[in-house]
Amino acid sequence: MTNQTEIATQARKEWMGLLARAPDDALMTLWDGIQDRPSFEWLRSPEVGGVMVRGRTGATGAPFNLGEMTVTRCSVVLQDGTVGHGYVQGRSKPKAEVAALIDAMMQTPAADDLQARLLDPLQQQMQAAKTTRAAKAAATKVEFFTLVRGED
Repeated sequence: MTNQTEIATQARKEWMGLLARAPDDALMTLWDGIQDRPSFEWLRSPEVGGVMVRGRTGATGAPFNLGEMTVTRCSVVLQDGTVGHGYVQGRSKPKAEVAALIDAMMQTPAADDLQARLLDPLQQQMQAAKTTRAAKAAATKVEFFTLVRGED
């Protein structure tokens, strides 16, 4: 039982992280292609706030406050009682709403269809953008070398 709960929790972390990092336009374009959207009620309507971002020097040092970041959050409940939460970077209330709806839908039997039609293409788009960005950075790489000067 615990193992399945851990697997479900990890899967939810992955799709919520994907939705939080996704570019607004890419997510909204894919969401527009989803026709069978469930009706819902607000548990918490979209609201904008700030969170403190913490960091660690060298990923192992003592944590320190790096700065604040704007986030938008909301929570919805579907007609069947499934609750979804959306936390996204920035001030996009529509994106937070969509993220919460997708989170809720991913906990229903519609999850496989939504995974194939929205989350997988979104992941592929984001991976392609990351690969392109890495290729551009690699193209600017400069190899430095030194010649040993002989001293007589």
